[in-house]
Amino acid sequence: MALPLRIAVRFLLSGKAQTLLIIGGISIAISVQVFVGLLIDSLQAGLIDQTVGNSPQVTIRSAEENVTVTRWENIVRDIDSFATTRQVGVAASANGFVRKGNDSVPILLRGLDASAADNIYRITSQIYEGTNIQSSGEVLIGRTLSENLKITVGDRLQVSTPGGARADYRVAGLFDLGVGAIDGSWVVTNLRTAQSLFGFGDRVTSIEITVNDVFAADVVAADVVRLIDSDRLEVTNWKDENGQLLSALESQSLSNNIIQGVIIISVAIAIASLLSITVLQKRKQLGILKAMGIKDKAASLIFVYQGLLIGIAASALGISLGLGLLYSFTVFATPGGESVIDFAVEPAFILRSLTVSVAASGVAGLFPASRSLRLNPIDVIREG
Repeated sequence: MALPLRIAVRFLLSGKAQTLLIIGGISIAISVQVFVGLLIDSLQAGLIDQTVGNSPQVTIRSAEENVTVTRWENIVRDIDSFATTRQVGVAASANGFVRKGNDSVPILLRGLDASAADNIYRITSQIYEGTNIQSSGEVLIGRTLSENLKITVGDRLQVSTPGGARADYRVAGLFDLGVGAIDGSWVVTNLRTAQSLFGFGDRVTSIEITVNDVFAADVVAADVVRLIDSDRLEVTNWKDENGQLLSALESQSLSNNIIQGVIIISVAIAIASLLSITVLQKRKQLGILKAMGIKDKAASLIFVYQGLLIGIAASALGISLGLGLLYSFTVFATPGGESVIDFAVEPAFILRSLTVSVAASGVAGLFPASRSLRLNPIDVIREG
């Protein structure tokens, strides 16, 4: 062990109560930083999943009066090869009506392929009664629409189109996506059934895409535009259509970064203040060490090492406390038996917090280290 490091350890152990107090105080600050950071990140992830996760982030539609898209199979195959995309599905959708007594209730009939139904909208996993569609004569409807029409699994549903077409379907299952606009208006069937009812042939009305990074949806959309290179199709993405939501998410991220920064700065100031006091307390010892031949650089390293040691101990303890707070929150903040927030502990966030905290502690040691350089051993010995 290098001499400055041994002396740093000795200085810390010589004032155990003071050292433990400062480590405890700093660890509490770091635990708050970890807890708040993970809390905001989890809130953001939950918000994104609820608003964007169960829907396409990039959509291709016709830009002409004819709302259908032809030769969509080639487009799907090409987009599916993108490394930036996760799922690609297609839909044949149009407005219709169903009867409720003497009234007509507007609905949106959505014919989805398996990829869209299972992987993009996750409808199949949200069926709470009945089964998935087994044949072309079956449909799924949302909870709210089911309650509004007073129909359930096994009942018949007559769907009419603005063009005068009409068809009867059996309700195979009920789903609940937790989105009022969907649960109250969507009638979901397979792709072929919707194409047949609306006379689309083998065409679709939209190609729907989810991406690996939802915040890069605009970049992926630009790649798709270059791929299709057609004025007959338009490409939209969720960022352009949800400006307020995007602004809220960016503000949330900014507030999180500000909180993290303020806490780290306070930790650095606390360590620098402590070590500056240590320089004064250890003036005599430092003077003797310099008189015995220890170099100025080695003497200054003592305080850098002290800052690093305090930072490592406080960071490890603070992260443990922060994760403990997180666990307590998931256990006790459970109205109705369910956790308020689905927490996700990101190893990258923990590693980043540890690295930044330790680095800030080391930097904090530079100020008292510079003060130790100015100590003149002769003056210190004379004062003694």
